[in-house]
Amino acid sequence: MSAQRVVIGIDSSTQSAKAVAVDVDTGAIVGEGRAPHSVTSGAGRESDPEQWWRALCAAVEQTGWAGRAGAVSVGGQQHGLVTLDESGAPVRPALLWNDVRSAGQAAALADKYGPETLARRTGSVPTAAFTISKWLWLRENEPHHAARAAAVRLPHDYLTERLTGEGVTDRGDASGTGWWTPQGYDTDLLRDIGLDPALLPRVVSGRAGTVRAGGPLSEGTLVASGTGDNMAAALGLGLEPGTPVLSLGTSGTVYAVTRQHPEDPTGIVAGFADALDNWLPLACTLNCTQAIDKIAALLGRDREAVEPGGDAVVLPFLDGERTPNLPHAAGLVYGLRHDTTAGQVLQAAYDGAAAALLAALDDVLRAGGERPDPATPLLLIGGGARGAAWRQTILRLSGRPVLVPAAAELVALGAAAQAAALLTGEAPDAVARRWGTARGELLEPVPRDVAAVERIAGTLPRAGQLFTRL
Repeated sequence: MSAQRVVIGIDSSTQSAKAVAVDVDTGAIVGEGRAPHSVTSGAGRESDPEQWWRALCAAVEQTGWAGRAGAVSVGGQQHGLVTLDESGAPVRPALLWNDVRSAGQAAALADKYGPETLARRTGSVPTAAFTISKWLWLRENEPHHAARAAAVRLPHDYLTERLTGEGVTDRGDASGTGWWTPQGYDTDLLRDIGLDPALLPRVVSGRAGTVRAGGPLSEGTLVASGTGDNMAAALGLGLEPGTPVLSLGTSGTVYAVTRQHPEDPTGIVAGFADALDNWLPLACTLNCTQAIDKIAALLGRDREAVEPGGDAVVLPFLDGERTPNLPHAAGLVYGLRHDTTAGQVLQAAYDGAAAALLAALDDVLRAGGERPDPATPLLLIGGGARGAAWRQTILRLSGRPVLVPAAAELVALGAAAQAAALLTGEAPDAVARRWGTARGELLEPVPRDVAAVERIAGTLPRAGQLFTRL
């Protein structure tokens, strides 16, 4: 009888590190671990990369397979700016994707180059979320820290380097920086923003290296290239081109694997690469499950205690917003009446959070050259997908069938599929399809609530100056 082959996939997200140990042959999860991250509040959103490493070590140890895994891979939150000094230590806390202080730098980039040029060169029009905007913010506001940077990394790059000692990244996560192109790094753009290409990691595919001594895993364990969290989730689902996904987490995202390189000068769709050789056009909102939980807490209600009816509109832009691009916005409640109930306000908050994602769904598909088909089930993933209120909101506002995969921790599963591919020689998405990770509950469509959609769409332009910087 052959020995069991197990790999470990890691999801280093905004809030925590999660690790799953997976049987290579069956896809069964044989061990799990989790450890929290902390994020600053206030004007910025920052985390100490050292705590990501400590959380990764703790989560991997908890799986029970740290010393026996055949391979490992890391999926990580996109866009974060990690600056390292000559010794490899963080120069300062990492600037996270949901830190909107660099909105001015993003706008300046669009003004200087033009949205059409940026979309053509890098696939995306940068917002405050993108790494390029954060680097410019650092240079302008903390030039002493920028000057000390001997290496610039994304969160998953940093953790892969801690495991292997190799400064590497992958095309998927690199495509969210704002300085990567299908031909490689845009050296002219890097020169303009004062970033030496020598500070950036090599872009690799497949294998990143092997585990060095001093971490939670056995020395010599194979390490895959890893990727960004959305790219890892796409791998974890084994996505075929044209299948739309809506993910409900700290951020909300809608994306699809496509064969055509997306270029959207409006900035609604980010033209990301996937972790293989296709593309992953994506639209993202900053305010999703945490924003709804905050509003539920303010109302003194359980997050599931929604009620139908009413004409209130809630735009839960508590952290500013990325889609639509309103980095200085705050939450807005409009249309209250004497008979409006707390449950109706909470439902309106769900509607407001979901509407922007669903509005961008067809844009995402078209940007990648795919034809939108409302009969194709929308895959609903992320922590919010487990909630009845979220499911019913997506059904009601989309008017299309919704498939909720039974598998959880899809980012970690996608990373595990990358690790397994090193052992089997398969493509990572083929590994996930063999594991059956996308199987789940199919929810039949209901009539689309056009009135709610139009009410939200009509409120946005009328809010006007309320969404600008005070």
